Amino acid sequence: MRTLVLSVTVALSLLLMSCSSNIEDYADTHPRFALEEYFNGELTAHGMVQDRSGKVLRRFTVAMVGSWQGNKGTLEEDFVYDDGEQQRRVWHIEKAADGHYTGTASDVVVPAKGQTQGFALNWRYTLAVPVEGKIWNIDFNDWMYQLDEKRVLNRAEMTKWGFKVGEVTLWIERHI
Repeated sequence: MRTLVLSVTVALSLLLMSCSSNIEDYADTHPRFALEEYFNGELTAHGMVQDRSGKVLRRFTVAMVGSWQGNKGTLEEDFVYDDGEQQRRVWHIEKAADGHYTGTASDVVVPAKGQTQGFALNWRYTLAVPVEGKIWNIDFNDWMYQLDEKRVLNRAEMTKWGFKVGEVTLWIERHI
């Protein structure tokens, strides 16, 4: 019985991995997504948080200001939720020479690590999220797609213990 359970678990894991997108799939796409160019200056985002069934739990707007000096950047995010709650997150981002990025913020438990290819960025991190008076460490698989010089579409799957608990979708626009 134990062998059967292990075999089924491995088979399901392989199936799930084969269905996920790979950053290399976007290598030949344009425009080239450079965080240090796109997230430089003022931006505005509109988004929503959904539970695992797709029900919208919250809507929000985000005023962002990004700045870069060399390979190090700061992205200040000021969230306003539909219920009036406000939240601030300040990302500290560093770019490596090979298109990889790392990012930290005060509520990021496991630093973000990611990479760009073509018009896409994928990065993963763990965020401390308040849920009904408690703090849950939620894993984010965050995908950003630069549609043109002004717009990025962002979709992040949230998981806890490997199970999907929700999704965040954002529409980000640069003020050019």
